[in-house]
Amino acid sequence: MSVDPARKAALEVLRSVRELDSYANLIMPGVLARMSLSGRDAGFATELAYGTLRWQGLYDAVLATCVSRPWADVDADMQAVLRLGVHQLLHMRVPSHAAVDSSCELARSLGAPGGAPARAGFANAILRKVAAHDFDYWVNSFAALSGIEGLATRWSHPAWIVRAFQDALGDRRTELPALLAADNEPAHPVLVARPGRIDPEVLMVRPEVSPGRYSPLAAVLLSGAPDALDIVRSGAVGVQDEGSQLVALALTRAAVSQPETAWLDMCAGPGGKAAVLAGIAEMRGISFTAVELHPHRAHLVKRALGQVPAEIIVGDAIDAPWGAQLFDRILIDAPCTGLGALRRRPEARWRKSPADLSTLGPLQRALLKSAIAATRPGGVIIYATCSPHLAETEFVVADVVSGQPQVVVEDARELLPEVSDVGAGPFVQLWPHRHGTDAMFFALLRRTA
Repeated sequence: MSVDPARKAALEVLRSVRELDSYANLIMPGVLARMSLSGRDAGFATELAYGTLRWQGLYDAVLATCVSRPWADVDADMQAVLRLGVHQLLHMRVPSHAAVDSSCELARSLGAPGGAPARAGFANAILRKVAAHDFDYWVNSFAALSGIEGLATRWSHPAWIVRAFQDALGDRRTELPALLAADNEPAHPVLVARPGRIDPEVLMVRPEVSPGRYSPLAAVLLSGAPDALDIVRSGAVGVQDEGSQLVALALTRAAVSQPETAWLDMCAGPGGKAAVLAGIAEMRGISFTAVELHPHRAHLVKRALGQVPAEIIVGDAIDAPWGAQLFDRILIDAPCTGLGALRRRPEARWRKSPADLSTLGPLQRALLKSAIAATRPGGVIIYATCSPHLAETEFVVADVVSGQPQVVVEDARELLPEVSDVGAGPFVQLWPHRHGTDAMFFALLRRTA
């Protein structure tokens, strides 16, 4: 029996994520192309790799009960093979014998150490134990685990992330299981009709899409890959979660004192929000500036903007590389842990740690202070993160504003009248389980004097 190319592709993606710190969604297209996989085979490989990464925590708990030695002592490649096998057994419509046999061949292909036959035999023994029961049985076997630990195992999230989500939900923490479940559901790509470059109706009538739930620019791609669409390849349409679109649109809706002349995106890479803002700015006759620290991400911003007029600056927004200029509207899409986009980034939950917060917190505060200094009286700032963690959202805004008497926090909910249930205010918090978007947060600040 030869190794199935789709399963081999999934294993290669897991290995690249582990050894090279790759992003699964970025490495997958190249792996599929190299192995000449398309159609159903490509879909199988993608679901196998992404699903295994999402459910890794639960699968490790299951496998630890089936292995006679400590799970941590099993070498990394064998761990990956077994996780792939468990995903096929518990979450995919793969017959048990096919899942076990194909995993044995995948283990055999690894070779030394231990010898190919020994590896195949090990995989066979362990996966047959797993195959003896269904998903519900294995989940119920951890019923003795309670509280955060129990939810972390059941829904395959690190405990510290579960605790952070619980804190962010506040008095609605009973929604926590629904939120964790939403993180484990693959999300369809969402497209954005970039203002000034295409009429949104041209996108909405495409047979591959359905209109977004909230954003007038959004369409959900129901089938196929975004790059297969000519309007995406042309740059007129981009790929952008609806929550991110709403953040950009909210900034354009806030009232500012007139006349209005200049907008700024302080952390513009890779350019999704900048493309929306720059298009609307051009239609209103307003200049637009985008700042990005990293040259390769600044290149992505330039590509996203296309021919839309804008000044793109490569530099550190903390140091105000735009000079003494003041702006009417400023967006800070602050670097963050990205905990709000776990459903789109299957490996991210295992890559982040609480230690990241200690590095990001000072950066987020410094960026917000820089934005306040660059906002003219009567102008507004939106501070946004793709994370609901309180240490990256409300706490940052409260800390900075407490030392800035010339700034007030306004009710951001008024900027999104079409979206309900976004929190008690004055901030907006979107959620996957409530809104079908990434868990975007944003606050609205106004420079008063």
